[in-house]
Amino acid sequence: MQIELSVKKKLFTATGEFSFKADLNIGSGEIVAFFGPSGVGKTTMLRIIAGLTDADEGFVKVGGQTWFDSKDGINLPARKRKVGFVFQDYALFPNMSVRENLRFAQPRVDKKHIDELLEIFGLSNLQHRKPAVLSGGQNQRVALARALARKPELLLLDEPLSALDLEMRSTLQDEILHIHRLWGITTILVSHDLPEVFKLCNRVITFKDGRVTDDRNPYEIFARNKTSGKLQFVAEVLKVEKEDVVNILTLLIGNSPVKIAVCSNHQESFLPGDKALIISKAFNPIIQKLNSKEKEEGGN
Repeated sequence: MQIELSVKKKLFTATGEFSFKADLNIGSGEIVAFFGPSGVGKTTMLRIIAGLTDADEGFVKVGGQTWFDSKDGINLPARKRKVGFVFQDYALFPNMSVRENLRFAQPRVDKKHIDELLEIFGLSNLQHRKPAVLSGGQNQRVALARALARKPELLLLDEPLSALDLEMRSTLQDEILHIHRLWGITTILVSHDLPEVFKLCNRVITFKDGRVTDDRNPYEIFARNKTSGKLQFVAEVLKVEKEDVVNILTLLIGNSPVKIAVCSNHQESFLPGDKALIISKAFNPIIQKLNSKEKEEGGN
């Protein structure tokens, strides 16, 4: 489902008032990340598309249908927009079972589709339990399944996995990719996690100071095309151990910690928490720090 929009919105944050403006065109079936520091308008963009927040001016068109147009006075209610929205805090109904949460999201009850979603997300054995007795990962599975229960044409994900541990986050990322391959739903993800963006998204739109600052694939934005290589990985530096002539870096690549030896006179120094780009050539790997300026542009 293609999205065309041009919107302006005045935002009020802890640092003061500023004007947010975006002109975007997102193709049908894309998985796109909104990336940038907190408070720049990424979540506001999702809410404007979903009809949960009104833009001050502009338009939103989805699949050729106008959902919002300030000039023509068009503002389609959120309940009539074919959108699935997944929040960071799950937003499940605590008094309803897993199955009841899914059923409530459907305009018309489709038992077969609910059964399919319960199976895909591994919730069949938990369908009669309520959110309070489920783990965080299970609740987020329910939230994803509920967002898909109404058969949306557009899926909006607002940092849905940020509160989960690394292993569960990776598992749910795989399930999001599986759903996308299965149904090809146009998906927009707000995330501050670089590995997640690289894994899930074929396009990244970065925001800063209320404006779009970049719009390319993640490798072009974060690697800056400085080098060419056979394999590239984004890793997080977990630990730095200084030896006589080398430094031992413990890096987190996906779910796996990996140790790499780097010459102590390497041109770049690393600290725990840094993001690093590893390029594996034919013989010697190249490791580059994703510098502070790039991290600032992408969010901290």
